Amino acid sequence: MLSLDYIRENKQKVIDAARNKNRVVEIDKIIKLDDERRLLIQKIQVLREERNKVSKEKDFEKIKVRGKEIKENLKKLEDQLKIVENKVNSLLSFVPNIPLDEVPVGKDASSNVELRKWGDIPKFDFTPKSHIDLGTSLDLIDLERGAKVSGFRGYFLKNDGALLQFALLYYVFTKLIKKGYTPIIAPAVVKSLTLFGCGQFPWSEQDVYKLNDDDSYLAGTAEQPVTSYYSGEILSEKDLPKKFVAFSPCYRKEAGAYGKDTKGLYRVHEFMKIEQVIITNNDIIDAKKLHEELQANCEEILKDLKLPYRVILMSTGDMGEPQIKKYDTETWMSSRNEYGETMSNSIMGDFQTRRLKIKFRKKDGSTDYCYSLNNTALATPRILIAILENFQQKDGSINIPQVLQPLMGKNKISK
Repeated sequence: MLSLDYIRENKQKVIDAARNKNRVVEIDKIIKLDDERRLLIQKIQVLREERNKVSKEKDFEKIKVRGKEIKENLKKLEDQLKIVENKVNSLLSFVPNIPLDEVPVGKDASSNVELRKWGDIPKFDFTPKSHIDLGTSLDLIDLERGAKVSGFRGYFLKNDGALLQFALLYYVFTKLIKKGYTPIIAPAVVKSLTLFGCGQFPWSEQDVYKLNDDDSYLAGTAEQPVTSYYSGEILSEKDLPKKFVAFSPCYRKEAGAYGKDTKGLYRVHEFMKIEQVIITNNDIIDAKKLHEELQANCEEILKDLKLPYRVILMSTGDMGEPQIKKYDTETWMSSRNEYGETMSNSIMGDFQTRRLKIKFRKKDGSTDYCYSLNNTALATPRILIAILENFQQKDGSINIPQVLQPLMGKNKISK
């Protein structure tokens, strides 16, 4: 969430940023309501000061009469202030974050910029199969029974498919622990505070599963509970940055993806994810360095797996509301004959931490809002698509990436 002072001082910049992110904001209305809010605060303060003076009067009747008037007026003004503040906060919640200057301006993905590619796209001397055909023939995936038991986009991972998923999760989790990231297993059931704080609400509420319990939802990514871990707290600057490698099951309705990727494992309602989350100070230079560190981590994972990929700098219209800068890392998937998104790496600035009230205390004793960053380390089963399709052999078997072979106890998946 942006501060009111920032919006007042950078009105046109905020309007332009919202337009570039394809969002409509009511900045003039916000400023008008804020003017009203400030005036009410002044009136309340004047009455409170008068109340203090009146209480020191020796004339009891004067105290009684004027005190009652002040109390009634204060109640009326405070009720008005509460209404105005609720209106302001509601409108503020729809104002997106301001992209950095290096972010390309554009309405959609067509304005994204490819930064680099790595790895050789596999060339087969046979007709390659999709991960659906491979998973079915090798008894790794059961989509038919998954749909029967779980519904649309349901699936079972079986046999070496299940083992491969666990090998991937363990490999990535331990790799990042060795880099100094704190391991954490995050809850999948979260409160609305968490989803609002991370910017899921109000824009993407339609993609969230709501539970029957009051104020209970299923998280769509470990970013949400882990970023909220320090909500309402003040951290010491000397202890920053806080780096986490987080595991959690993830749940998404994919309501905005109707008709997209309806077959296979690319877009599912339930999946496992390892997320990198960082809470740090509000130095943008430091934040950019950490952003590149997160990016290097996920690229190193793909290089370990020998999976060809490309890195995209997202445009304003394709990056989401909370981000100030975002990379997508896409991995080659043979059946799609294109790269598919497997990692998203974002600097959020203080957008999430303002909503979550996460601050840090500086050496001089003053406090300010932290910055937050996050990047996917691994999302499965989507990454399984790339492994199965890129490492398939003519005889229908799958070569297991070398770094996973010790965990799998074999080097090939075959019938």
